[in-house]
Amino acid sequence: MPCLDEEAYIEASVRSVLAQDYPADRMEILVADGGSTDHTLTILERLATSDSRIRVLPNPGRIQATGMNEAIRAARGDIVVRMDVHCEYASDYVRRCVEVLDATGADNVGGAQRLRAKTRFQRALCAALSSPAGVGGARYRSTEKEGDVDTVFLGAFRRSVFERVGLYDPRAVTNEDAELNQRILEKGGRVHLSRSIVVHYFPRGDFRSLAKQYHFYGRGRARTLCKHRRLPSWRPLIPFAFVVTVAALVILPALRPLVPWVLGAYLATTAAEALRVGRGEGPSAVPLVWAMFPVMHIAHGTGFARGLWHCLLAPDWPESPERLSRPATAAGEAPSAP
Repeated sequence: MPCLDEEAYIEASVRSVLAQDYPADRMEILVADGGSTDHTLTILERLATSDSRIRVLPNPGRIQATGMNEAIRAARGDIVVRMDVHCEYASDYVRRCVEVLDATGADNVGGAQRLRAKTRFQRALCAALSSPAGVGGARYRSTEKEGDVDTVFLGAFRRSVFERVGLYDPRAVTNEDAELNQRILEKGGRVHLSRSIVVHYFPRGDFRSLAKQYHFYGRGRARTLCKHRRLPSWRPLIPFAFVVTVAALVILPALRPLVPWVLGAYLATTAAEALRVGRGEGPSAVPLVWAMFPVMHIAHGTGFARGLWHCLLAPDWPESPERLSRPATAAGEAPSAP
């Protein structure tokens, strides 16, 4: 579990891991901290004092990718379960991951990203993310699907997978999970989504952090495209195409008469979708959901464009040292021997 300045979530998340029904003597909990300056480390030290299975590791790279690599190198087990601080896990989460690995023979298994909220903004965002307009039909958010997919939320791996395809990309600030899964698929491996693996995720809590998150998502996906020369899905291209279309309508005089029609169609479509998915949270949630759609679309699309621009300038560009409020995950070098 990589973390950075997560005092609001770290204790509940770690306690849900401590409550797993998997045999206690066969599980260790490795938390890679990227240099937290809030009370995260104090909370972790208190938890580690009460349970020796918890080990806190330094993560000089700060992002989730390098944090995962530090934890994988330090791990003593044959199975690595990747976890996120913004999540709480069903008590059988680890056991189910191990069972699905055994039953399917897949290289990576995971469950759907089931959304959970603490605030009014998060409840509205959960509604927005339940819509195809919010996530573009991503299968890893579906609680009903079962079978092989191109990526899953988080994941559980046999250690041998990292010996075969490498660790997380240490320069991937975002999209690190999908990039690793893409390498698994390119090596002939399998990624499996299971309904039996249950984890709940708490999304961002305000518009600023949401826009920042989706901007970095777009940049990360562009970097993955540059690295592999392909994407496993066309979904990330939709917000980019939207941004390019809007820019063309504004910049090219011949197209400007179409701006009211295109803008009107977009606003009408997203308004109808906001009403459909948001009304269950009450009338006040609908305008919030409506505002979230363009924030996600524009942030992701401009992030993707910025990533492509970096690729044109420097094909091997590392992602910016700017960080998300939470770390990202890494791969690239081979792990040390178990």
